[in-house]
Amino acid sequence: MKFKNILMAAVKSILKSRMRSLLTTLGIIIGVAAVIVMVSIGAGAQQQVEQQIASLGSNLLIIFPGASNTGGVNRGAGSINRFTMDDVNMLKDNSTYIKAISPVVRAGAQVIGGSGNWNTSILGVSPEYLDIRSWVLESGEFFTNKDVVARMKVCVLGSEVKKNLFPGSDPIGELIRIRNVPFKVIGVLAEKGQSAMGTNNDDLILAPSSSVLDRLSGGRYINFIQASATRLDQMSKAQEELRQIMRESHHLHDGEDDDFTIRNQADLTDAATATTKVLTLLLGSVAAVSLIVGGIGIMNIMLVSVTERTREIGIRLSIGARASDILVQFLTEAIILSLSGGMIGIFLALGIAYVLNNYSSQPAVIQPAVILISFGFSGAVGVFFGFYPARKAANLNPIDALRYE
Repeated sequence: MKFKNILMAAVKSILKSRMRSLLTTLGIIIGVAAVIVMVSIGAGAQQQVEQQIASLGSNLLIIFPGASNTGGVNRGAGSINRFTMDDVNMLKDNSTYIKAISPVVRAGAQVIGGSGNWNTSILGVSPEYLDIRSWVLESGEFFTNKDVVARMKVCVLGSEVKKNLFPGSDPIGELIRIRNVPFKVIGVLAEKGQSAMGTNNDDLILAPSSSVLDRLSGGRYINFIQASATRLDQMSKAQEELRQIMRESHHLHDGEDDDFTIRNQADLTDAATATTKVLTLLLGSVAAVSLIVGGIGIMNIMLVSVTERTREIGIRLSIGARASDILVQFLTEAIILSLSGGMIGIFLALGIAYVLNNYSSQPAVIQPAVILISFGFSGAVGVFFGFYPARKAANLNPIDALRYE
């Protein structure tokens, strides 16, 4: 009953000066909203990065050519290439942690067909490439292992290539010329958008690796190898297995350096998400300063309130109120102000997040834990910054307080 009376008295005192109370809580409102929105934007950016990396493929592992060292001069990654189809076949036959594997043979060319021409990248791959890259077809079909063995001149267009060569028409069954070599279009890839590196995933043509190797690249070496691990938690085991098989395939002895480099999707994800996590922490820390500023505002207004109500405090003390009652009342007022500001700030943050998610390209991922922490922190700010004014009010001398004009 006593606490109820103190609570009612605190609410009545706050409502007596509504405008001042609102201005007092403004710092808390802005602080809580800023913390939630900034952390949500950071989480949204992290989610975007993870989605872009996931679009690269399923549990992706990439084997790149290594670096050559001549006369003490390191020529850099990719300067030595010994990758052949024998390596791919050996990996397929001996790996246990790999679900799918595909060679990748690159060739750039001006492609002629349909109603125009277009400069793009041609990738020679195997049928497993679709599974590795988590890609789907928009129309048509993908080539088979029989097409690879028979060196068939068939291809699948990326959506960007299809848009430029066959705008508004179906390219399935049409012929295109790549370096004057005719290829039949048998499928179109679904749109995938930009990669995490900023390149256009849709600006390419996929064809059997054997056809690209023999008819377009003019060599026996493939550019790199892509593989997909059976499970995400087996990425490190799959990477080490690939390394051992590749060393055996290239007849590398103990003590000899690898003539290849293996990169896995997990490393890329960890590096990218670590950056966004630091950014989120920085944004949240900067926004949290607003809460501190809001707390200082509450303390200042409460000190003014103590000065204005000095005679009231003196009367209450003189008729039997204890110092602890005065302390609790003023502290309750400060907590109510800060928690009210925190609640309004939460609703403001939810409104801003809704606008960002529906009317902008920047997503905001609201996290319930951040809302709870922000609300709890706003209450803690009220306790911390409200204690000094409340203690000052409780320590007033009743006689001096009654004399105050």
